Amino acid sequence: MNIKIYIIILYAFFGVLSSFAQGINKEEKDTAIYLNEVIVNAYQINTRQHQVPGAISVLSGEEIRTTDGNNFSHTLNSIPGVFMHSGTYATSRIIIRGVGSRTPYNTNRIKSYLNDIPITSSDGISTPEDIDLMGIGRMEVIKGPASALYGSGLGGNINLYTPNIRGNDAEALIQYGSFNTIKAAAGANYNKGDFNIWGNLSHIHSDGYRDNSRYKRTSLLSSGMWQKERFSIEYTLMLIDLNAQIPSSVGKTIYDTNPRAAATNWNEVEGYKEYQRAIAGVTLTNRITSYWNNKFTVFGRWADSYERRPFNNLDDGTSGGGLRNRLSYHSSHWDALVGFEWVNDAYHWQMNLNDVLINKNRETRNNYNLFGMVYMRPTPKWNISIGGAVNRVNYNLTDLYTENGDQSGKRNFPAIFSPRFGVNYAPSSLFAFYGSVGHGFSMPSPEETLLPEGDINNDLEPEQGIQYEAGTRVNLFSNTTQIELSVYKIELTNLLVTKRLTEDIFTGINAGKTKHWGIEFMLKQNIFKLPSFPGSVDLNVNYTWSSNKFIDFIDNEQVFNGNKLPGIPSNIAHIFIKWQPLKRLSIDSQLQFAGKQYIDDANENINDSYLISNMRAAYRIPNTKFGYFELFAGIINISNTHYSPMLTVNAVAFGNAEPRYYYPGLPRHYYGGVKFNINTQ
Repeated sequence: MNIKIYIIILYAFFGVLSSFAQGINKEEKDTAIYLNEVIVNAYQINTRQHQVPGAISVLSGEEIRTTDGNNFSHTLNSIPGVFMHSGTYATSRIIIRGVGSRTPYNTNRIKSYLNDIPITSSDGISTPEDIDLMGIGRMEVIKGPASALYGSGLGGNINLYTPNIRGNDAEALIQYGSFNTIKAAAGANYNKGDFNIWGNLSHIHSDGYRDNSRYKRTSLLSSGMWQKERFSIEYTLMLIDLNAQIPSSVGKTIYDTNPRAAATNWNEVEGYKEYQRAIAGVTLTNRITSYWNNKFTVFGRWADSYERRPFNNLDDGTSGGGLRNRLSYHSSHWDALVGFEWVNDAYHWQMNLNDVLINKNRETRNNYNLFGMVYMRPTPKWNISIGGAVNRVNYNLTDLYTENGDQSGKRNFPAIFSPRFGVNYAPSSLFAFYGSVGHGFSMPSPEETLLPEGDINNDLEPEQGIQYEAGTRVNLFSNTTQIELSVYKIELTNLLVTKRLTEDIFTGINAGKTKHWGIEFMLKQNIFKLPSFPGSVDLNVNYTWSSNKFIDFIDNEQVFNGNKLPGIPSNIAHIFIKWQPLKRLSIDSQLQFAGKQYIDDANENINDSYLISNMRAAYRIPNTKFGYFELFAGIINISNTHYSPMLTVNAVAFGNAEPRYYYPGLPRHYYGGVKFNINTQ
């Protein structure tokens, strides 16, 4: 059956059930489930989501930990406007509203934060998927260039927050699944008076479905707070140790006939990457007066990485840190804030081939961001925001291997001003309408700033864009139904394109303009909880339609004007249904549809659309003295669909080999485990 027809039928079915449930006598109101009011930290200030002058998606901790809890893409792909390519646990690419699709093997057009601490690396790479999902209590995604208040991140922002748990408890999880995938995790929370500390330690090991795809990751995440009447002190600590083999992408023939195979050259050298990362930060929040608050954060970060590759080996690392301060004013009719962020990182890398050094470099990066915003509420129905940010970035490259000449240099990018204007009109608690326009930018990565000979490209400019969006939020039936519909247009200039010149040499160019249009729809529905039906049913539906085109793009004398950008499905749909037939039993089902995608700029090759279905069941056994333990099991890719969840867009064919576009997805696989919870309250 056509996927669109399937989704329409399914939605209509649950819509009928919803209408029936809401038509029940109002005397049975106590049987309904109410969606909680969501408070967000969007655009640098806490406010109700219903009043935010712009689009923002929020996921709770329960929504984040769906399916097996190991694959970040299952979480992100449940958000409208977001699509995550996931080739392996350690190879992915996040796209927000069509921005970032042409980055080869990672995410570099999005800025990520953990408890207000930037976790995007100094080379612009964001890997929020490194964080164990059990360690995330809330996620906020701000989409598109309007998020420029957070610095360089043209695609948007992913803001992660550790759990905020009251009381004292501890939990542990043991899970086993297909491909010898083992996960063990333990966490605890301690509260006493004005002091709170939380931590989570996890380890995952998988032999992998494909050849040369073993994966190991150990992570520690901890946060805490000491809160007094006039001030509070918070800390955040993240440690990650990862070792992942790299199967890489394959050509069409291997993809169709032997999807378990790794790319031959990567398999022969047993290619892999390993790294250790540490991020730590301390935040002091002062309540200066009843109107004024100041939040000051100091943080440090360190990383050491090594990658074994067929063409050479890369040894690199980062050390640095920074400051972030936000002074805010709050009154009944208006809010204001002003702040700054400074990040300094020293990024060093060297390459060797057959144990012979071929280059060695160090690059110091400074990123300065001064931002401000005013929120005006002339009446309770209106929330008007005006603000912007000024960003300044400079690089200083030192060539430590001068046998081919000294290629040291500096690059000072001019200051970039990113304004934003937004308005939200909420005539009642049932409806809200919003619109915004905002500017954003992305800086080129170190690879993109270097010419093939290794010199700095002084002509390369930052990618910049303007986003226009409008939307509405609807809360119906005593807040049991939430609907959001938004439309947007993004215009990008100085498009940054990463060109692969040889198997191991990349460079960046500015390549014209693109336009991105889209419609995003979200429905959260607590359908019913009635004596006449076993248990309760909740529904979450998301749908995104987008058109992403080159407006002005010429590369190697080829004209691509009017072509679709590769690596972006025009249609994305996600359906999540949770049925709780018994108080202790819950059954979740998840459908993810991704439409066809072009694989190259010429639009000559297409990756077929696909539909993935997952299911999970959990049975909770309570213990009044200690808490509970939960047995769970699940199936991922129930229909055993053959698909490619990640593409290497514009892959280059070397010699007589096929271009390696495809990362084969996992076939049908299973998992199960037990979770223990101990509550000492």
